[in-house]
Amino acid sequence: MRIIDLRGQVLSRAELLAAMPRAAMGTSEATDLVRPILDDVKERGAAALRDFEEKFDHVRPEHLRVPEEAIQDALTTLDPEVRAAIEESVRRARAVAANQVPKDFHTDLAPGARVAERWIPIQRVGLYVPGGKAVYPSSVIMNSVPAQAAGVESLAIATPPARDNDKGLPNKTILATCAILGVKEVYAVGGAQAIAMFAYGAKGSEPQDGAVLCDPVDKITGPGNIFVATAKSLVSAFVGIDAVAGPTEIGIIADKDANPSLLAADLIGQAEHDELAGSVLFTDSPELAEKVQENLNYRVPRTEHADRVHTSLSGTQSAIVLTDGLDQSIDAANAYAAEHLEIQTANADEVVKRIKNAGAIFRGPYSPVPLGDYMSGSNHVLPTGGTARFAAGLGVHTFMKPVEVIEYDEEGLKALAARINAFAVSEDLPAHGECVLSRFVKDPYDKETLREQEKEAGLL
Repeated sequence: MRIIDLRGQVLSRAELLAAMPRAAMGTSEATDLVRPILDDVKERGAAALRDFEEKFDHVRPEHLRVPEEAIQDALTTLDPEVRAAIEESVRRARAVAANQVPKDFHTDLAPGARVAERWIPIQRVGLYVPGGKAVYPSSVIMNSVPAQAAGVESLAIATPPARDNDKGLPNKTILATCAILGVKEVYAVGGAQAIAMFAYGAKGSEPQDGAVLCDPVDKITGPGNIFVATAKSLVSAFVGIDAVAGPTEIGIIADKDANPSLLAADLIGQAEHDELAGSVLFTDSPELAEKVQENLNYRVPRTEHADRVHTSLSGTQSAIVLTDGLDQSIDAANAYAAEHLEIQTANADEVVKRIKNAGAIFRGPYSPVPLGDYMSGSNHVLPTGGTARFAAGLGVHTFMKPVEVIEYDEEGLKALAARINAFAVSEDLPAHGECVLSRFVKDPYDKETLREQEKEAGLL
């Protein structure tokens, strides 16, 4: 891994942000490729979806919507140990999600003056579960459980057909996870075309599709490659999205007493995802950095996806950042705003308190990122590319919207009527004031007598 040496430097906020390693993203090229896909699905529906599945996933699904019996069959053939692991992951995720549900509240501001807030579930959500280099039943859990806890009425999942399924059905473990969660609406559709299907809906093209294959959704969530991310960005003007996710990343703050072997294992674990995955170690110990490099040299050749890991760790998005001390390590980590941030230092609780920017924080050597990926109860759909400076990970709140309810009676409004009118006139919006005054005075448009009318009505 390359070294970024911040020692002896006093950096401005802009300089510190610029010094952080990032993956290069070719979004403009992706936009040119994705936009025609969106347009074609919008126009031709299921016929376009089958064409794109044949082109990109090399299979032409007979059933774009997976038959319910195929979902249940996948569960009956699931390895018992894998099933037990999935069910435990679901149990823990549901326990956390149940406590995330926001509570309605109200505020009484004066007699007859109340503002309340209701949290309303989004009605229909499309959940994208990626394929590609790995299979992600964990993403089914991370997207579905908080949506169900929020009370979303209608959940649909899209995931690419499995490479080894000549019928064009998705991976059986993904389907089995859907069965465990009770999700029945599943589509064998991947990539940008799946995002288009969710955003626009899709009319059927074969008898088994029906007249409408898929109804449009109100929000799309779930991770994906650059084409999925670009498609989500392009449709975000008229359908909600969780985020435009980039390559996954890990940051680790470690001091001289951290275990270099575990640090190397954690960096490799994240690098395994993708050649563009970012792995960054922040430390004030050159000796630790050297030992981590030695452990990487030993471990990388021995892991199954060694070539992918090597590419990721040697890329510009990965680095060991040397600092003058823990304070600078924390400042650099806050500038990096990692999707996953591990804390492996003495006094870890004090360090956690000083973290302002991270998708999720993993405290101590026994809270590695894969724990959060699968079974900690937390959610692994997290902000990437530094967006943790202003964004949060997926949760129950993602699938709900706060709506204020304003309830004033005559007394409550009367106490404010003259002030509202004065405010409205100052903004050159007199009809706003007239709207309120009409409830208390005879003629709010007669400006010559308005003052007297307000006095007579007891507004002043």
